[in-house]
Amino acid sequence: MIKRAWAVWKGGIKDGGGTISTETGVLADAPYGFKSRFESGPGTNPEELIGAAHSGCFSMALSLMLGQAGLTPAKIETKAAVTIEKVGEGFEITASHLDVVARVPGATATQFAEIANKAKAGCPVSKLMKARITMNATLEA
Repeated sequence: MIKRAWAVWKGGIKDGGGTISTETGVLADAPYGFKSRFESGPGTNPEELIGAAHSGCFSMALSLMLGQAGLTPAKIETKAAVTIEKVGEGFEITASHLDVVARVPGATATQFAEIANKAKAGCPVSKLMKARITMNATLEA
């Protein structure tokens, strides 16, 4: 299974801007740029999109693992805080912190914490943070 998204950028880093789109059309030419990433301008940015992906992926993994334990969540709310920091000459995404609040009838606090930790480690987006990155690069004439 392959899911696709793309970005188009025009101009310099501070005066330029771009759009991000997804194959499902949920994001269609969503604007992003320097101000939305490093200041407080309009549009989205890669870190908040990673946060949305991480919180959504984790919530689904937690639901799956709770179900495997015979529990059905009434609600799982996950918020992700993705940290980007200056490291050396550039920037790095250094952390993603998940805050999870869930209502799971019949679950004990110990059982929930154990399953949540397994979901944190097992969610595909959590695993992405250490994934092999591949690329094809073509320079147009």
